[in-house]
Amino acid sequence: MKTLKHLIENNLAWAASIKEKDPEFFSRLSEQQSPEYLWIGCSDSRVPANQITGLQPGEVFVHRNIANVVVHTDFNCLSVIQFAVEVLKVKHIIVCGHYGCGGIKAALENHEHGLIDNWLRHIKDVIRFNQSKFDGLTHENKLDLLCELNVTEQVKNICNTTIVQKAWDEGKELSIHGWIYSIENGILKDLDNSASSLPLEDSN
Repeated sequence: MKTLKHLIENNLAWAASIKEKDPEFFSRLSEQQSPEYLWIGCSDSRVPANQITGLQPGEVFVHRNIANVVVHTDFNCLSVIQFAVEVLKVKHIIVCGHYGCGGIKAALENHEHGLIDNWLRHIKDVIRFNQSKFDGLTHENKLDLLCELNVTEQVKNICNTTIVQKAWDEGKELSIHGWIYSIENGILKDLDNSASSLPLEDSN
């Protein structure tokens, strides 16, 4: 059986380099988790939340699935949101999609993919809700538009969860943001669809 020894060796080298730069790093990290951000992103291996936002371990709580979908029957995702809001007390929930998403592409094309087709129904609903916006577009432009519209739909879904509604009713500071990431240039784009219990301000 292959043991992936090279990954264990990579880990040892990484941990040693961190300790060399900051001997107390892991001691501090192990004491508590207090991120301000919950990141809901795609499972795509090319979209790592910490790296593309320049955040350190412990600064962002992360949930990922195919095509960054949030639905009210997904108790895994809802449990993450509840834990983030009620226990970690995050102030921002970020839904981040990315251009060229394989899940979005699969939903846009009429091919059978097996079990995942059940998950992709949620994205096909986004197409149905916005059908007129796709008229006359090239396939590539449709794909880009659907990546963006899917993020906007998931922002709405998060806002409508009992978890977020309860937090807002209690006057908690909690903002929901929709972003999209370009793998081709590494740049994040704010889709200007944020929602908040309080007026949004620039956050450093």
